[in-house]
Amino acid sequence: MATAYLEHTLSAAGTNGNKKATFSAWMKRATNGVEHVFYTVRQDSSNFFRFRFDSDKINVTSNTSGTNYYATTDAVYRDPSAFYHVVVAYDTTQGTAANRIRIYVNGVEQSKSASNYPSQDATLFMIASGQPQRVGQESGGGYFDGIMTHVHYTEGYAYAATDFGETDSTSGIWKPKTAPSVTYGTNGFFLKFENSGAMGTDSSGNSNTFTVSGTLTQNVDTPSNNFCTFNGVNPYSGTLSNGNLKMSQASYDYNVQGTLGMESGKYYWEYKIDGLYGEFGVCEQGKAGQSDPQANIGFYFLYNNGNTTGYIWNNATAGSQSSTITIPAFASGMIINLAYDADNKALYIGQNGTWLNSGDPTSGASKTGALITNLYPRFGGTIVPFCGHGTSNTTANYEANFGQGYFGTTAVASAGTAPSEGGIFEYDCPTGYQSLCTKGINSF
Repeated sequence: MATAYLEHTLSAAGTNGNKKATFSAWMKRATNGVEHVFYTVRQDSSNFFRFRFDSDKINVTSNTSGTNYYATTDAVYRDPSAFYHVVVAYDTTQGTAANRIRIYVNGVEQSKSASNYPSQDATLFMIASGQPQRVGQESGGGYFDGIMTHVHYTEGYAYAATDFGETDSTSGIWKPKTAPSVTYGTNGFFLKFENSGAMGTDSSGNSNTFTVSGTLTQNVDTPSNNFCTFNGVNPYSGTLSNGNLKMSQASYDYNVQGTLGMESGKYYWEYKIDGLYGEFGVCEQGKAGQSDPQANIGFYFLYNNGNTTGYIWNNATAGSQSSTITIPAFASGMIINLAYDADNKALYIGQNGTWLNSGDPTSGASKTGALITNLYPRFGGTIVPFCGHGTSNTTANYEANFGQGYFGTTAVASAGTAPSEGGIFEYDCPTGYQSLCTKGINSF
């Protein structure tokens, strides 16, 4: 949603619409240290209502005729691999000041580092006829960069986090209630984003349909099945975008790792390349985010500089190229296929659906055609996907598909055979392999 948002014009306020309200959403941030607005109503600079990540803390503000009421969490939220369930409840009728603005994250009420609570029974600027509600942006900026799903707004009703989420009895993980028993009020809404052709559809029963501004991409990455992305916390230079699935790299040594690790099981993913000099493979989690992967232990990848020689780096014991292989030269638009067999410590790499070295990712212990074998962590941690750039001569963009079904904002052209636990790829996922997602990891 980095350059998109949804908007709906408010009708007349319902009962207690400016004294009680609840916002609930599941969010996966792509970038840290910046403002991300996830809901706002704004009339002007003196009258607005806003929920946001203010840098890395959650801030809730109601500016009413120039009087600013707010609360900001003490905690910061910087994990780009996780979905956060954020619930904000306003209720100015409460006798205790701190209960008039309550903030929950993953079912737990948060302490606040700063606050100015409204007086009891104060009427706030939350609902104003003719003014726009916006999800994912505030007029003038603050685009939400990441993934958002199951967005609820209840007008005139203050709810707790347990009305929208619950603890899974098996895993102990906080999960969504897909059909919560709540009352939405006149201007309330429930955005599921389940209709790719009408992303602003309201499922609350109110028919408060939102208009989409910009391009919203429907994603299989959800709280119930969390997919790998590039890790925005520790890339070595470069620029991440499109929900941390696109890496723009302009110089030698730029590299980035994935957010989810592979300790056991078998996993498949793809990269679409725009430019030459790419490095594609895996690395040890503690080794990414540093310069010169070609010279450092802990990086395992195929490199090509636009000719028909593929350079294989198997940096298990020394930072040096281990072998070469004749391959089709990397070219713009080419899709690189990767299959990592964590059980047998083998990495297979292909181009446009054809495995190099006559590789057979389904060969198990025989490791037929694997480009790199005996691949296991030597520095602790786990093995994660790796993408790098090997020159300072050109700029390149690398778009990852860990099963989300897109390269950038473009859906795969013709989906191949999908893994059993979710995911959409351009080419066939090898038999027995999964997307790098929580359901895929848990299947092994």
